[in-house]
Amino acid sequence: MDTVQLGTTGIHVSRLCFGTGTHGWNGRSDQTDVGLQEFADLLIYGFEQGITFWDSADQYGSHPHIAQALQTIDRSQVVITSKTCASTAKEAEQDIDRYLREMKTDYIDIVLMHCLTSSDWPTAQAGVMEVLEKKKEQGIIRAHGVSCHDFGAFQQAAITNWVDVVLARINYAGKNMDGPPEKIIPIIEQMDANDIGVYGMKVVACGNLGHDAQNAIHFVLDLPAIDAITIGMKNQQEIDDNIGYIEAH
Repeated sequence: MDTVQLGTTGIHVSRLCFGTGTHGWNGRSDQTDVGLQEFADLLIYGFEQGITFWDSADQYGSHPHIAQALQTIDRSQVVITSKTCASTAKEAEQDIDRYLREMKTDYIDIVLMHCLTSSDWPTAQAGVMEVLEKKKEQGIIRAHGVSCHDFGAFQQAAITNWVDVVLARINYAGKNMDGPPEKIIPIIEQMDANDIGVYGMKVVACGNLGHDAQNAIHFVLDLPAIDAITIGMKNQQEIDDNIGYIEAH
């Protein structure tokens, strides 16, 4: 599978990212419901097909599954994102320390502030941002950024110098997004112009566009400002199908 650089981070990822958080919140997701070894085996299977980018989060409960897969896979061969809902510096410090233990790794490639819902997040989350910046300087994380669930928060991400990476909700139907595509796409283009790495989520709108998955995937991949896409997958057939859609692009 083709690999691309996320913005100017120096981090190279497969165009397809293995999402671990379909309907994920409160420590579970459709992927983690599959089972510890069962989902680890799917991560390994995807890796063997060229998916070298994994998207996780504390709220998905997927860190142990990643740790299990890393018993088989060379850590340096996969890029891992996690996300924190911390609101203070102390919480952020505790989260990162715990994530490292849970995934049994000594670094995390990308850490995002999760589910931002207000445009004042650079002020409200300043302590968290400082911790993540320090962790990057120490080599404990390689890049930091945001995942937004609000139009104003998303707009702010495009003009905040601290942001290295954005996980953006994007699909052709405007479902489960921060705004309609005609408003979101120009902001993504602004992010790209500002050297921010962008990868897309909700590409098939939590399965609502599953009947038209190939066209949905191609719509997002046709956006030059999008570096990669993350899709949650629960079995080998879904992995094979999505790889096929990308290869057909």
